[in-house]
Amino acid sequence: MSRRTRLLPRSHTSEDPGSNPGAESNRVHSKDVLRDIAPSCPECTSQRVWRDGTRRTRHGDVQRYLCRACGYRFSEPHLNRSDQSEGLQRIHRISFYPNVALLYDRQVGATEPRGAKNLVQVENRQKQAAGATQKQPMEEIRGKIIEFGWWLKKQGRKDSTVEEYMKMLTTVAKRGFNILDPENVKEAISVQPWCDQRKGVFVEIYNRFLEMLGKTWIPPSYTTKTRKLPYIPLESDVDQLIAACRHKLGTFTQLIKETGIRPGEAWTLKWIDFDPTRRTINIQAEKGSNPRMLPLSQQLTARIDMLPKESEYIFRNGFLKFWTSYFWQVRKKRSTNLQNPRILKITWKSLRHLKGTMLYHKTRDILHVKEVLGHVNIQNTLIYIHLENALYKTANDEFHVKVAKTPDEVEKLLEVGFEYVCDMENAKFFRKRK
Repeated sequence: MSRRTRLLPRSHTSEDPGSNPGAESNRVHSKDVLRDIAPSCPECTSQRVWRDGTRRTRHGDVQRYLCRACGYRFSEPHLNRSDQSEGLQRIHRISFYPNVALLYDRQVGATEPRGAKNLVQVENRQKQAAGATQKQPMEEIRGKIIEFGWWLKKQGRKDSTVEEYMKMLTTVAKRGFNILDPENVKEAISVQPWCDQRKGVFVEIYNRFLEMLGKTWIPPSYTTKTRKLPYIPLESDVDQLIAACRHKLGTFTQLIKETGIRPGEAWTLKWIDFDPTRRTINIQAEKGSNPRMLPLSQQLTARIDMLPKESEYIFRNGFLKFWTSYFWQVRKKRSTNLQNPRILKITWKSLRHLKGTMLYHKTRDILHVKEVLGHVNIQNTLIYIHLENALYKTANDEFHVKVAKTPDEVEKLLEVGFEYVCDMENAKFFRKRK
């Protein structure tokens, strides 16, 4: 028999031929009573429901139902243990759904994670204004969100952007607000447990949604351009984390640390972009950045060359978000083993900031840092001047100074990182920061 079965009426009484008729024949079972009551879906009040298995609780198994109209999953009401002696168990009614005749404790829907109750949606519904527009059917709202996703796709937005926009709209809709009514959306934004920056992002998303619908509104004002200083990890902590990663993930992380490229840029690298002879890699930029060709160390070149060549891509295998999740697991385990909480703050983006800060400290050339990181606007690069001054403020501007008179001496000094300063008395002066 299928796990999902149609709800069928059953008798209110249950007789056991092998038991005492006088004592057992008239006993009323609570499960039979509940099965006789035709449950209504708390979401759409439809009685077209299926039984969808049971879930275990401390009071025993509880029957679950699945609405065939809207796909919503709910469970039978809790039972009062104090009324068991009377043969019937009293049904507890809750005040979350006052318009439904028989009320059931709300549980997560078919598309949400199993086994956890989502009471936030119910609480937010109670906060709606008395004069708010009547809630639209969920099917209509879902259809508009899907239509919005296709509209964004036709506008040239990436799949990750489309997915994030649809996810935020769906979240607000599931919490009981009508996203087709701008005034109701304003109220929804005000009660969300989000920071002002995230609320501002949602306002921009809803602007695009209304643009698709051909509507306008007066958007609320939230700050969206608040900038925070990034976390710059210690290089020793990064090396310890890379050592804990497996070969492919460790190479991926080492590449970001050494070149400062974005995770998405590293994810889309192909073998044709990698030149082991010249020890360079060609970066196809994302987010409107500049493409660039960056040098690699001999160690990193060897690690990349040892990777299996299973496809045209160097690292791409599945989805980047799965790699990110695995990276977080390795990071947490390494932090616990070493009792080092700083490792938990390391991200792939922080490695990019580490590269920019260290590169400016070595060269003191902000334009060179801009070219390496691929920035289009130098305002995004100027932050590394502040970070370098803050992190290396105890270091003095002291240099090693060397003098060269022959071409061989000049060549040797340039090979070890000395930079040319000036000529004086037929000699060339070089320096390198201590």
